[in-house]
Amino acid sequence: MTLFETDRLIVRRFTSDDAEWFFLLNSDARVMQFIRPVKNREECDAFLAENLNFYLDTSSLGRFAVVEKATGNFVGTFSFLYLSGEADFHLGYALLPPVWGKGFATELVRFGITYFFSHNHKKEVFAITDTENTASRNVLLKSGFQKKGQTLEHGQTLDLFVISREASPGHSIVSK
Repeated sequence: MTLFETDRLIVRRFTSDDAEWFFLLNSDARVMQFIRPVKNREECDAFLAENLNFYLDTSSLGRFAVVEKATGNFVGTFSFLYLSGEADFHLGYALLPPVWGKGFATELVRFGITYFFSHNHKKEVFAITDTENTASRNVLLKSGFQKKGQTLEHGQTLDLFVISREASPGHSIVSK
């Protein structure tokens, strides 16, 4: 199932056929530096199964595969997940190093915001970053998020960002 498309990317649910891609991303120390500990193959397979099971309970929450339209290549993940201890949601992304610097992160975040508000009644959506992750902080600010403070997520202090429905970018998307 395709969640949404941007000009250059397709954001869709992972399938069990994506195990190699899922491992490629979650085992890369450069990608995981500010996200979570690197996972080995067994841990990645279990994590993928957990994510596939998450789709059974929700329609638009979870981690999703991001594929470049022009090449069909896997470039990373995009997610809508619960914010710990909250009834609110946060969006996130992780991209493979070969596509860093191509504007995919900003494209995903902007289109993701629009998708979220067009498919959800919530008045705001959050994002979290490691306090040292300046690249992600810049993407969020460029996309209209405002820093709200800090939050504790899985025992780690992270910067918390928020964007309201009224402040969201007006980019058009293709929903599937």
